[in-house]
Amino acid sequence: MVLLWVISALSLQVAVSFGHPLPAGCSSRTEPDPSFAVDVKLAGKTYVNKGLVAFGLIPSNFTESTGDTLGGIGSAIALKRGSFSQNSNGSFDGTFITQPDRGFNVDGTIDWQGRQHQIDFVLTPYYDADNLDFDDALGTLKLTYRNTLLYTERNAQKTTGLDALAVRPAEASNNNVTIPDPALPIAETNEHMSLDAEGLVLNADGTFWTSDEYGPYIYLFSSEGDLIETLQPPEAILPFIDGKLNFTSDTDPDTGRAGNQGFEGLTVDSTGTTLYALLQSATIQDGGSDKSTSRYTRLVAFDISQPLVSRPPVVGEWVVPLPQNKKGNTLAASEVHFVSDNVFLVLSRDGDGHGGDDNNSAYKQADLLDISSATDIHGSKFDDPSNPIAKKGKLDKSITPGTYESFVSFIDDTQLARFGLHNGKPADQTLIDAKWESLALAPCFDPDFPDDFFLFTVADNDFISTQGISLGQPFDAGLDVDNQFMVFRVTLPGASATGVSTESTH
Repeated sequence: MVLLWVISALSLQVAVSFGHPLPAGCSSRTEPDPSFAVDVKLAGKTYVNKGLVAFGLIPSNFTESTGDTLGGIGSAIALKRGSFSQNSNGSFDGTFITQPDRGFNVDGTIDWQGRQHQIDFVLTPYYDADNLDFDDALGTLKLTYRNTLLYTERNAQKTTGLDALAVRPAEASNNNVTIPDPALPIAETNEHMSLDAEGLVLNADGTFWTSDEYGPYIYLFSSEGDLIETLQPPEAILPFIDGKLNFTSDTDPDTGRAGNQGFEGLTVDSTGTTLYALLQSATIQDGGSDKSTSRYTRLVAFDISQPLVSRPPVVGEWVVPLPQNKKGNTLAASEVHFVSDNVFLVLSRDGDGHGGDDNNSAYKQADLLDISSATDIHGSKFDDPSNPIAKKGKLDKSITPGTYESFVSFIDDTQLARFGLHNGKPADQTLIDAKWESLALAPCFDPDFPDDFFLFTVADNDFISTQGISLGQPFDAGLDVDNQFMVFRVTLPGASATGVSTESTH
């Protein structure tokens, strides 16, 4: 316990690199092959997917500075502010802040402390049409693990990944905290705050927001990882059983977010004053109890311009029509990322691929969402769970949902083959991971294409390793699933990358 506190406070430095530089002369192009481009029209603007440009990984058995296996890091990523820049040789340097969810929990939830990791990278985009060998492909995104920061809640207690089988009552005051906490999800055994961390937003002052599945809540943490403040969503999203809050993830509530289907997505606008949280799928009253009726989920906006003066209020709420597979089942959302006013990227996917139920994935995409013409239902009758927006999955006629357009596929066979990857059998190291759950943007610094950005995404490998360590104890999950990273190049008119340096050379 003393060791963990030291790590939390000092962010122990451990530099371990993965991948080697791309061989000299391996790529002759300085921009993507135009044959890869796929155009999408949305709200009068043209968005372009220019294809996959880099791939990297951290092995499934890598151990981070706490002694536990590094895993689940794709639950959320963000670019460390000011870290991204271009080198004179055309490569790019930067630092990811990655956030896993709640540890290795294949056999049940565990008392695992929330955390984030700092991982440096060197991006050397590969633009040629020729296929790389897998080992050479790893040179396009070289990754270096640096340190780990652990999360603590009230009274310097560790957060826990244990299922939230109890509730800490809301308090009028709490240890001289300016804004007292609402009722919190806690573990029944140790009464620590239960945290299934998903979304991540970094603030300019070093604090950061984390969204959670249990609440589903949004928490503000200090730069040292200490809980500062808690945001509670509208009542229609809160999980109620028999009229009382019940935050367990094991079962569905009577109303509110479905079990283990909380705020998967979190993002902030270009001004840093509006925070957006996306529910993974529909609430129970909106059809969330069945995949065939759960497509109409909710995007909620909070005004975070003065978070320590008063609890940030909800200032908007919109309906997002998630895609469905050929059987009519919802492809739930794993992330949302702000692009420009009213426009977002949404990561929706199935659960197939390496570590999933089936090796062959049919849908993993970063799609476009426009809410400019969507109905803002905040402050309406739909804040009350007794008034569903989509009873049995059928959208209320008074509501116009956002416009959802297919955009970047993560499983395009041609693009995967260029990096020695594949979708479907065999289940080896080159099989694409099942659970991609994060998005981040950085500018390409290309004066000929000023609206071009690198789109980063990382997989959540669920800590699956045959040589794992969890809470100091070894485990064998029966399979090795690496932490995979992919980078695409996209054209996003009017987009900005919040907090990213504008430096193009050094």
